[in-house]
Amino acid sequence: MKETKILTEKLSLFYSEKQALKDISLEIPEKRVTAFIGPSGCGKSTFLRVLNRMNDLIDNVRIEGKVYVDGVDIYERNIDVVNLRKSIGMVFQKANLFPKTIFENLVYGPRINGINDKKALDEIVETTLHQAAIWDEVKDRLNENALSLSGGQQQRLCIARALAVKPEIILMDEPASALDPISTAKIEELIHDLKKKYTIVIVTHNMQQAARVSDNTAFFYLGELIEYDRTTKIFTNPSIKQTEDYVTGRFG
Repeated sequence: MKETKILTEKLSLFYSEKQALKDISLEIPEKRVTAFIGPSGCGKSTFLRVLNRMNDLIDNVRIEGKVYVDGVDIYERNIDVVNLRKSIGMVFQKANLFPKTIFENLVYGPRINGINDKKALDEIVETTLHQAAIWDEVKDRLNENALSLSGGQQQRLCIARALAVKPEIILMDEPASALDPISTAKIEELIHDLKKKYTIVIVTHNMQQAARVSDNTAFFYLGELIEYDRTTKIFTNPSIKQTEDYVTGRFG
Protein backbone atom coordinates (compact mmCIF):
# COMPACT_ATOMS: atom_id res chain seq x y z
CA MET A 1 0.00 0.00 0.00
CA LYS A 2 1.38 3.40 -0.99
CA GLU A 3 1.87 6.11 1.62
CA THR A 4 -0.74 8.89 1.73
CA LYS A 5 0.68 12.04 0.15
CA ILE A 6 -2.35 14.33 0.39
CA LEU A 7 -5.19 14.07 2.89
CA THR A 8 -8.27 16.27 3.15
CA GLU A 9 -10.68 16.16 6.08
CA LYS A 10 -14.20 17.60 5.87
CA LEU A 11 -13.05 20.16 3.33
CA SER A 12 -15.64 22.76 2.33
CA LEU A 13 -15.20 25.82 0.14
CA PHE A 14 -17.48 28.85 -0.20
CA TYR A 15 -17.51 31.67 -2.76
CA SER A 16 -19.10 34.33 -0.55
CA GLU A 17 -22.32 32.54 0.49
CA LYS A 18 -22.34 29.91 -2.27
CA GLN A 19 -20.94 26.55 -1.19
CA ALA A 20 -18.87 24.97 -4.00
CA LEU A 21 -17.36 22.02 -2.09
CA LYS A 22 -19.11 20.07 0.67
CA ASP A 23 -17.29 18.11 3.39
CA ILE A 24 -14.76 16.32 1.21
CA SER A 25 -12.51 13.77 2.92
CA LEU A 26 -10.04 12.12 0.58
CA GLU A 27 -6.67 10.33 0.74
CA ILE A 28 -4.37 10.61 -2.27
CA PRO A 29 -1.49 8.08 -2.34
CA GLU A 30 2.02 9.05 -3.37
CA LYS A 31 3.48 8.11 -6.76
CA ARG A 32 0.10 7.21 -8.14
CA VAL A 33 -2.21 8.94 -10.61
CA THR A 34 -5.52 10.04 -9.08
CA ALA A 35 -8.22 11.24 -11.49
CA PHE A 36 -11.14 13.54 -10.64
CA ILE A 37 -14.18 13.02 -12.86
CA GLY A 38 -17.69 14.48 -12.91
CA PRO A 39 -19.85 16.83 -14.99
CA SER A 40 -18.81 20.44 -15.63
CA GLY A 41 -19.25 22.70 -12.63
CA CYS A 42 -19.21 19.83 -10.10
CA GLY A 43 -16.22 21.17 -8.13
CA LYS A 44 -13.38 19.00 -9.39
CA SER A 45 -11.17 21.87 -10.64
CA THR A 46 -12.01 23.94 -7.54
CA PHE A 47 -10.91 21.02 -5.37
CA LEU A 48 -7.70 20.61 -7.40
CA ARG A 49 -6.84 24.28 -6.81
CA VAL A 50 -7.40 23.83 -3.07
CA LEU A 51 -4.42 21.45 -3.04
CA ASN A 52 -1.87 24.18 -3.78
CA ARG A 53 -3.85 27.16 -2.47
CA MET A 54 -4.58 28.62 -5.91
CA ASN A 55 -8.00 29.70 -4.62
CA ASP A 56 -6.19 32.16 -2.31
CA LEU A 57 -5.99 34.38 -5.40
CA ILE A 58 -9.80 34.68 -5.62
CA ASP A 59 -11.71 37.22 -3.52
CA ASN A 60 -14.32 36.11 -0.96
CA VAL A 61 -13.22 32.47 -0.87
CA ARG A 62 -13.59 30.77 2.49
CA ILE A 63 -12.26 27.33 3.27
CA GLU A 64 -13.23 25.06 6.16
CA GLY A 65 -11.67 21.72 7.08
CA LYS A 66 -8.11 20.48 6.70
CA VAL A 67 -5.70 19.80 3.86
CA TYR A 68 -2.53 17.90 4.75
CA VAL A 69 0.46 17.34 2.46
CA ASP A 70 2.98 14.95 4.01
CA GLY A 71 1.17 15.42 7.31
CA VAL A 72 1.47 19.25 7.29
CA ASP A 73 -1.70 21.38 7.25
CA ILE A 74 -1.06 23.65 4.25
CA TYR A 75 -3.65 26.22 5.42
CA GLU A 76 -1.79 26.96 8.67
CA ARG A 77 -0.92 30.65 9.06
CA ASN A 78 2.85 30.12 8.98
CA ILE A 79 2.95 28.16 5.70
CA ASP A 80 5.19 29.68 2.99
CA VAL A 81 2.82 29.56 0.00
CA VAL A 82 5.64 30.19 -2.52
CA ASN A 83 7.50 27.14 -1.23
CA LEU A 84 4.28 25.14 -1.19
CA ARG A 85 3.64 25.91 -4.86
CA LYS A 86 7.22 24.98 -5.65
CA SER A 87 6.61 21.47 -4.32
CA ILE A 88 3.15 21.23 -5.95
CA GLY A 89 3.35 22.06 -9.65
CA MET A 90 0.33 22.92 -11.77
CA VAL A 91 -0.42 22.30 -15.44
CA PHE A 92 -3.49 24.05 -16.84
CA GLN A 93 -5.98 23.19 -19.56
CA LYS A 94 -4.43 25.65 -22.01
CA ALA A 95 -0.65 25.94 -22.30
CA ASN A 96 0.29 29.17 -20.51
CA LEU A 97 3.85 29.71 -21.72
CA PHE A 98 5.64 33.06 -21.57
CA PRO A 99 6.26 34.75 -24.95
CA LYS A 100 9.96 34.01 -24.52
CA THR A 101 12.36 31.33 -25.75
CA ILE A 102 11.93 27.68 -24.84
CA PHE A 103 15.07 27.97 -22.70
CA GLU A 104 13.83 31.08 -20.86
CA ASN A 105 10.49 29.41 -20.10
CA LEU A 106 12.25 26.48 -18.45
CA VAL A 107 14.78 28.44 -16.37
CA TYR A 108 12.28 31.01 -15.09
CA GLY A 109 11.35 28.99 -11.96
CA PRO A 110 14.88 27.83 -11.08
CA ARG A 111 16.15 31.43 -11.41
CA ILE A 112 13.45 32.73 -9.06
CA ASN A 113 14.66 30.07 -6.64
CA GLY A 114 18.21 31.43 -6.82
CA ILE A 115 19.83 29.15 -9.42
CA ASN A 116 21.82 31.32 -11.84
CA ASP A 117 24.76 29.11 -12.75
CA LYS A 118 24.67 28.56 -16.53
CA LYS A 119 25.84 24.94 -16.31
CA ALA A 120 23.20 24.11 -13.66
CA LEU A 121 20.47 25.78 -15.74
CA ASP A 122 21.56 23.94 -18.92
CA GLU A 123 21.37 20.69 -16.98
CA ILE A 124 17.86 21.46 -15.65
CA VAL A 125 16.67 22.29 -19.18
CA GLU A 126 17.99 19.05 -20.65
CA THR A 127 16.78 16.88 -17.77
CA THR A 128 13.24 18.29 -17.70
CA LEU A 129 12.85 18.16 -21.48
CA HIS A 130 13.88 14.50 -21.39
CA GLN A 131 11.41 13.88 -18.54
CA ALA A 132 8.65 15.56 -20.54
CA ALA A 133 9.53 13.45 -23.60
CA ILE A 134 10.13 16.46 -25.82
CA TRP A 135 13.95 16.83 -25.82
CA ASP A 136 14.46 15.32 -29.29
CA GLU A 137 11.83 17.65 -30.76
CA VAL A 138 13.19 20.91 -29.34
CA LYS A 139 16.90 20.42 -28.49
CA ASP A 140 17.97 22.45 -31.57
CA ARG A 141 15.28 25.10 -31.02
CA LEU A 142 15.95 26.22 -27.43
CA ASN A 143 16.40 29.85 -28.51
CA GLU A 144 13.17 29.94 -30.52
CA ASN A 145 9.98 31.45 -29.12
CA ALA A 146 8.09 28.79 -27.17
CA LEU A 147 4.85 29.98 -28.76
CA SER A 148 6.11 28.72 -32.15
CA LEU A 149 5.62 25.13 -30.95
CA SER A 150 2.50 23.08 -31.72
CA GLY A 151 -0.26 22.86 -29.09
CA GLY A 152 0.81 19.40 -27.92
CA GLN A 153 4.47 20.45 -27.72
CA GLN A 154 3.53 23.57 -25.76
CA GLN A 155 1.62 21.47 -23.25
CA ARG A 156 4.58 19.10 -22.79
CA LEU A 157 6.81 22.14 -22.36
CA CYS A 158 4.45 23.36 -19.62
CA ILE A 159 4.91 20.00 -17.91
CA ALA A 160 8.71 20.34 -18.28
CA ARG A 161 8.49 23.83 -16.76
CA ALA A 162 6.52 22.46 -13.81
CA LEU A 163 9.21 19.80 -13.32
CA ALA A 164 12.06 22.34 -13.46
CA VAL A 165 11.56 23.43 -9.84
CA LYS A 166 11.64 19.80 -8.62
CA PRO A 167 8.09 19.39 -7.30
CA GLU A 168 6.82 16.27 -5.56
CA ILE A 169 3.21 16.62 -6.72
CA ILE A 170 1.90 17.64 -10.15
CA LEU A 171 -1.68 18.85 -10.49
CA MET A 172 -3.13 18.74 -14.01
CA ASP A 173 -6.38 20.47 -14.92
CA GLU A 174 -7.67 18.81 -18.11
CA PRO A 175 -4.17 18.90 -19.65
CA ALA A 176 -5.19 17.26 -22.92
CA SER A 177 -8.67 18.67 -23.52
CA ALA A 178 -7.49 21.14 -26.18
CA LEU A 179 -5.25 18.64 -27.99
CA ASP A 180 -5.61 16.27 -30.94
CA PRO A 181 -5.64 12.47 -30.34
CA ILE A 182 -1.92 11.98 -31.12
CA SER A 183 -0.81 14.76 -28.74
CA THR A 184 -3.26 13.44 -26.13
CA ALA A 185 -1.71 9.97 -26.36
CA LYS A 186 1.75 11.50 -25.80
CA ILE A 187 0.56 13.37 -22.70
CA GLU A 188 -1.04 10.18 -21.35
CA GLU A 189 2.16 8.20 -21.97
CA LEU A 190 4.09 10.93 -20.20
CA ILE A 191 1.76 10.82 -17.16
CA HIS A 192 2.32 7.07 -16.96
CA ASP A 193 6.12 7.58 -16.91
CA LEU A 194 6.07 10.49 -14.46
CA LYS A 195 4.17 8.63 -11.73
CA LYS A 196 7.34 6.62 -11.01
CA LYS A 197 8.73 9.79 -9.42
CA TYR A 198 5.77 12.10 -8.78
CA THR A 199 2.31 12.07 -7.24
CA ILE A 200 -0.10 13.15 -10.00
CA VAL A 201 -3.66 14.43 -9.66
CA ILE A 202 -5.55 14.98 -12.90
CA VAL A 203 -8.94 16.52 -13.59
CA THR A 204 -10.46 15.13 -16.77
CA HIS A 205 -13.88 15.18 -18.40
CA ASN A 206 -12.77 12.31 -20.62
CA MET A 207 -13.90 9.06 -19.03
CA GLN A 208 -11.69 6.87 -21.23
CA GLN A 209 -8.70 8.98 -20.31
CA ALA A 210 -9.38 8.57 -16.59
CA ALA A 211 -9.68 4.81 -17.11
CA ARG A 212 -6.41 4.69 -19.07
CA VAL A 213 -4.12 6.86 -16.97
CA SER A 214 -5.25 6.70 -13.35
CA ASP A 215 -4.82 4.27 -10.47
CA ASN A 216 -7.61 5.82 -8.37
CA THR A 217 -10.67 7.80 -9.42
CA ALA A 218 -12.85 10.25 -7.49
CA PHE A 219 -16.32 11.04 -8.84
CA PHE A 220 -17.65 14.49 -7.93
CA TYR A 221 -21.19 15.77 -8.34
CA LEU A 222 -22.57 19.17 -7.30
CA GLY A 223 -19.64 19.86 -4.97
CA GLU A 224 -19.80 16.50 -3.23
CA LEU A 225 -17.48 13.51 -3.44
CA ILE A 226 -19.86 10.72 -4.43
CA GLU A 227 -17.40 7.83 -4.66
CA TYR A 228 -13.65 7.28 -4.52
CA ASP A 229 -11.92 3.97 -5.19
CA ARG A 230 -9.48 2.13 -7.42
CA THR A 231 -10.11 3.12 -11.02
CA THR A 232 -10.87 -0.44 -12.10
CA LYS A 233 -13.60 -0.66 -9.46
CA ILE A 234 -15.12 2.75 -10.29
CA PHE A 235 -15.39 1.80 -13.97
CA THR A 236 -16.40 -1.84 -13.70
CA ASN A 237 -18.16 -2.26 -10.38
CA PRO A 238 -18.96 1.04 -8.64
CA SER A 239 -20.68 0.88 -5.25
CA ILE A 240 -23.07 3.76 -5.92
CA LYS A 241 -25.71 3.84 -8.65
CA GLN A 242 -25.06 7.51 -9.41
CA THR A 243 -21.43 6.68 -10.22
CA GLU A 244 -22.51 3.84 -12.49
CA ASP A 245 -24.98 6.12 -14.30
CA TYR A 246 -22.25 8.68 -14.89
CA VAL A 247 -19.48 6.35 -16.07
CA THR A 248 -21.86 4.50 -18.39
CA GLY A 249 -23.03 7.78 -19.91
CA ARG A 250 -26.61 7.79 -18.58
CA PHE A 251 -26.21 11.36 -17.40
CA GLY A 252 -23.59 14.13 -17.30
